[in-house]
Amino acid sequence: MPIDPAVALGAELPETTFSWTASDVALYHLAVGAAADPMDTAGLAYVDDVAPKVLPTFATVAASFHATEPPKVVFPGIDIDLAKVVHGSQQVTAHRPLPPSGTATTRTRIAELQDKGSAAVIVQESVTVDEGGETLWTSRSSIFAKGEGGFGGERGASAKVELPDRAPDHRIEVPTRPNQALLYRLCGDRNPLHSDPAFAKRAGFDRPILHGLCSYGCVARAIVDEILDGDVTQLAGYGVTFAGIVLPGETIVVDAWEADGRIVGRATVAERDGAMALAGISVDRAR
Repeated sequence: MPIDPAVALGAELPETTFSWTASDVALYHLAVGAAADPMDTAGLAYVDDVAPKVLPTFATVAASFHATEPPKVVFPGIDIDLAKVVHGSQQVTAHRPLPPSGTATTRTRIAELQDKGSAAVIVQESVTVDEGGETLWTSRSSIFAKGEGGFGGERGASAKVELPDRAPDHRIEVPTRPNQALLYRLCGDRNPLHSDPAFAKRAGFDRPILHGLCSYGCVARAIVDEILDGDVTQLAGYGVTFAGIVLPGETIVVDAWEADGRIVGRATVAERDGAMALAGISVDRAR
């Protein structure tokens, strides 16, 4: 069915209440490359049995962590084949340090519909609160749906991150494992694009690709470890624009600049002549 903007735009999705444990947090951290060296005590803090430090990017998987079915792109006024969809952008704001275990409720709405002609961009905004009603995090994400444009909506403004015209202050190499996507899918994203070669081929890829949110988490962890002295609480806000794919086993190269109390950057893939993976990285540091 085509997108019906009269129904979809502003629609409130069913709220979701969920719980997570320190083991869930530890598995997520392993899935984004933490504790790769078991002799690195700083890395082991990510997988502590009782109170691991928590990357704010855990917020992107917390609500669906125990899902075992592939996701569906079915919302009010929207019903799209999963094979047509790729992640466009993701932003998370942590209003306070994420607890290593807890129960929370997320409320989500369709905030924008962008008509790109040959494709559609669907933007969701979510607010997550704890059991006492205090806000834990807010998030904003977009998906890019090929062939779903032409419904008569606004094209939408660009959210390009401007990078300084000088050499980066930091260059970080972030290796991924050949089985990284198979590990990350245990965090609740069972999209077969990342595990099924036949599905990936139908979607236009030669082989399964890494989850965009896995790349997102890997880069956030690297920024925390290499620039923020391992302090996850300094990552108050983190957003990226996805610009290309990463294949499991490739190395992500992050160029980052520090400016005006923020960190901005981009991420490329070393093995494919610097092919762009994340075009816009923006980090708001805690004050």
